[in-house]
This record gives sequence, structure tokens and C-alpha cells, in this order.
Amino acid sequence: MIFGGIFDFEKSHLRYKELEVKIAETDFWEKAESTRNKVFDELRDLKSLLDPWLNEKKRLDDLETLYELAIEENDNDTFQEINSELNEAEKELKKLRLSSIFASEDDKRNAFLSIQAGAGGIDACDWAEMLMRMYTRFAEQKGFGCKIIALQQEEEGGIKSATLHLKGHCCHGYMKAENGIHRLVRISPYDSGGRRHTSFAAVDIVPEFEDPPEVEIDEKKDLNIDRYRASGAGGQHVNVTDSAVRLTHLPTGLVVCCQNERSQHKNKATALKILKTRLYQKEVKEREETLNKQYGNKAQVSWSNQIRSYVLHPYTLVKDHRTDYEKGNAQGVLDGDIEEFIEAYLHHTSSQEIG
Repeated sequence: MIFGGIFDFEKSHLRYKELEVKIAETDFWEKAESTRNKVFDELRDLKSLLDPWLNEKKRLDDLETLYELAIEENDNDTFQEINSELNEAEKELKKLRLSSIFASEDDKRNAFLSIQAGAGGIDACDWAEMLMRMYTRFAEQKGFGCKIIALQQEEEGGIKSATLHLKGHCCHGYMKAENGIHRLVRISPYDSGGRRHTSFAAVDIVPEFEDPPEVEIDEKKDLNIDRYRASGAGGQHVNVTDSAVRLTHLPTGLVVCCQNERSQHKNKATALKILKTRLYQKEVKEREETLNKQYGNKAQVSWSNQIRSYVLHPYTLVKDHRTDYEKGNAQGVLDGDIEEFIEAYLHHTSSQEIG
């Protein structure tokens, strides 16, 4: 039975044993506290990664023994029990494979997800709102906390932009798969002629840092700060207040809004945190050519740089252009059933890194 697939189980297990030996050495406790803490931290991280795999290995070994007994006794009830346990083991191993992919600290963070309507007019605004609904549904299914912290609605329908604050285990690790341009093809409900329209929306995900990244911003020279009354119906998702803040970073043109808090000061602080993170991510992408090719330039939210297509007419199909994974149940996907797309992307990128 091979375990680990995504990460090197044997190497990690060997390293864990080496650290145990190191802690048992007589001079270990004479070393500096920072050195000891570094060893303890690595040991803890390895243990949290290895223990679940070892537990599943033991479960499968036990099931193998039980299976041999069931064959000898020709016990159908035991066969059913084994089948049920195998289904549970498969689900758990699926989770473990994903958790092993989330190696970086950024993957483990909460996330800010922004949606921007692109080419397609009112249809694009409607499409942006459909994406917001899809992500809030997915967050509910995953048990992520989801709060709309900025929302700019379109008078005729839909939204021009929105920012969601998502909280949960490895939230950014999951949601980074959605970063890019999303295309919708359908019969437009806004076209009296019943013609087919193509719409676009950009999705951008950045991790939430407890302390914003070190990015130099001169608020007087680099920022245009607008204070305005938040649009929208309010309610449980987003507050309607006079304290909404919009920050425009003049050197790059990046725009960040926040309206969730009653306090203008808090809204500005949150918007500044998101802006610094986006600028930090932008710098990283510019330094890494591979990421530039992957995400492209979102200034033109249209045919170029697509990651996924959602076709509702003349057939129904959702296809990810990075992995070629597709599903025919487009409505199910729009209702939040996107985990398989995310998993396919994560495994795809992980295999590329390993290769």
C-alpha cells in the first residue's frame, strides 16, 4: 500500500525519527531556547501531517485482515461493513492528499476574494453576481465563514464588483484555484431577442495576513481616498452605512473598497490591509514568470486569460481550461459544487511542481 502520493511520506517519517533522537540527546536542553523551539515546531508540524496518514494506514491494514476473515466465513454482513469503511477511508484520504498540498503558510490563511465584472455590459454584472452566489454557497458547504465586506451594485441588475472575506482551515489554499477570468455563455435574460451572449468576470484571491506585508505606500501621494454611502440592500451580508471607504492606488490603478464596518476608520484599515496584500502579490507575480503566464493580465477581462468556461446554451458544460476537468451539471456548479474543479487544479499544479 503506497501512502503519500503528493508528499514524501518515508522522508518525512525519517525526519520525524531524527528529531526525536535529537531531543533525547543530553546536550539538547543546553542549546538556545530559539534553537529548541525550532526543533519542537518542526516536530509538531511533521506529527500533524504524519499521524492522520498513519491512522488511515492502520485502518486499511485492519480492513485487510477483516476481509481475509470474511472470505473464510463467507460473511456478507462483514463485507458490507468493510465496503462502508472503505468509502469512509477514501473520503479521508482525499482530504489528506489535499492537506499535504497546502505546504506554504499562505495556503493556511484566510482569504479575501474579489469579483469584478468585465466585458459584457449588464450581462457581465449579472454574471459577477452569479459568481458571488456560487462562492457564498461553496463557503457554506465547506463550513467557511463568509462575509461581504464591499459591494458595488449595478442599477439595472447584478453587481459591478464585490469583495468577500472568507475564513476557514486552509481557506486561501482552496480558493487560490479560482484566481483568473471566468466566462459565461447563455441566452441573455436582458436581450429581448433571446440571443446568446458571452460575459466575463475576473476573480482575484489574496491571503489575509495578521500584519499586512511590508509594502511602502505614501498615503498622501499614492492614494486617492473616497468616503461614500454604501450601496445595496444591507441585511445580514453587508451593512449600509455612510462610512464606506474606497482606496485607489494611483501608481498601479488598483482599487479596494470596504463598507462592512460602521466605523470609517476600521473600513479604511481593512481596505489598506487588502491593498497592501494585493500589491505584495503583484510584486511576487512580477518576479515569477511562471505565475505571470498562469494568471496573465486582468486589465482586459475578456477572451484572453480565461481559466474556466460556463456554458448554459446551446448545451450545458463547465470546463476548466487549465486542467481540462469538466462537468455537465452547470446548474449544480453555479449552486456551489466547485470542489472537484478546485481539487483537480490543486493536484494538477502539485504534479507539475513535483515533475
